Amino acid sequence: MDKAKSFDIPKQLVFGAYQQVAKNAGSAGVDEISIKMFHEEHKQHLYKLWNRMSSGSYFPPPVKTVLIPKKSGGERPLGIPTVADRIAQTVVKRILEPQLEPHFDEDSYGYRPKKSALDAVATARQRCWKYQWVIDLDIKGFFDSIDHGLLMRAVEKHTSCRWALLYIKRWLTADSQQPDGTRVMRIQGTPQGGVISPLLANLFLHYAFDKWMRKAYPNICFERYADDILVHCRTKAEAETILKAISERLAECKLSTNREKTKIVYCGLSEAYDDYPHRKFDFLGYTFRHRLTRSKIGKQFVGFVPAISNSAKKSLRQVIKRWRIHRRTYETIESLAKWINPYLRGWVNYYGKFYRSEMQSPLLQVEHYLKRWCKNKFRGKCHKASMDQALKYLGQVRKYKPHLFEHWRYGWGSPLV
Repeated sequence: MDKAKSFDIPKQLVFGAYQQVAKNAGSAGVDEISIKMFHEEHKQHLYKLWNRMSSGSYFPPPVKTVLIPKKSGGERPLGIPTVADRIAQTVVKRILEPQLEPHFDEDSYGYRPKKSALDAVATARQRCWKYQWVIDLDIKGFFDSIDHGLLMRAVEKHTSCRWALLYIKRWLTADSQQPDGTRVMRIQGTPQGGVISPLLANLFLHYAFDKWMRKAYPNICFERYADDILVHCRTKAEAETILKAISERLAECKLSTNREKTKIVYCGLSEAYDDYPHRKFDFLGYTFRHRLTRSKIGKQFVGFVPAISNSAKKSLRQVIKRWRIHRRTYETIESLAKWINPYLRGWVNYYGKFYRSEMQSPLLQVEHYLKRWCKNKFRGKCHKASMDQALKYLGQVRKYKPHLFEHWRYGWGSPLV
């Protein structure tokens, strides 16, 4: 170790963090240096970052705040650190995560290795059949409300690495630069968009919620994906009691429930609750509600099952609209498929995991634009090109290349000709 350095931070650790950040891409921060620009002189940038982190003189620049539309309406702030700062955060995350991961709860799914949102949805699906009541818990402004003192106590419980603790404290209090250019000093919370933020948020709720639930209500099941939480109960009275206790627990941790969004949902089939106001909920892009479904042996029955939510469908349609497929007449249908299919495949793999037929509606939007693309394409050859001709062409293509587009694999396309 260099005697002039305060901390022993391996250069290889910094370089590995850079490779990970480069792979994840992302936007430029307040310094307007993109991944591409950083890469052009990455040796100099990385040495400078390593040198400052090792000497204790690294201070994170302000986090660039951008406003992202929320599916429920309104906007939420997203913090974008600089490329160099994302690398620095990744360095600390690589040190801290292996120490925290063994302690996290098995029903905590968010931003963890070998766990996914679909795992959480699958578990919730099984438990909604077993338990008739669900608390759909929403924490008000969670990422912006995390108490720094309580969070640092939790971090210090798991690591004595002095430089990791130093830089975590600095990231928590780093200024945010608003869209109008003004700077705001942060006294609580951790910015959504930071590399280290999900890990810190998980740690905070591990103590504020997970461990407390296991101790206070050891027989109650829950799923937590970051701050999206479901709690399963046997009766309405039990759900009301537990929700009250959870609200009090969160208040002790300087958090609060969002009363407008938090609700107790009935998942059962009793006619006595036909008029109950809350009989569905959204979780990780899925809407859970009663639907006609089919058993493994083909028998139909009504079950409380998940399918892609209406808000997720709307988001997919907006993305498809922005593609402006019908204007890309300079491309061949094969090149369109090559460009579009990775998106469609990703959507089907996620939103089509449960009750796939509900994916048909948003993906038929692709077919709509393909028809318009055909009509515009043929117009150059035939002034009177019609939608019927477009349908005929797509049907012929689909007949000879049935898997050209991802949605065609499931029969969601133009009639075969």
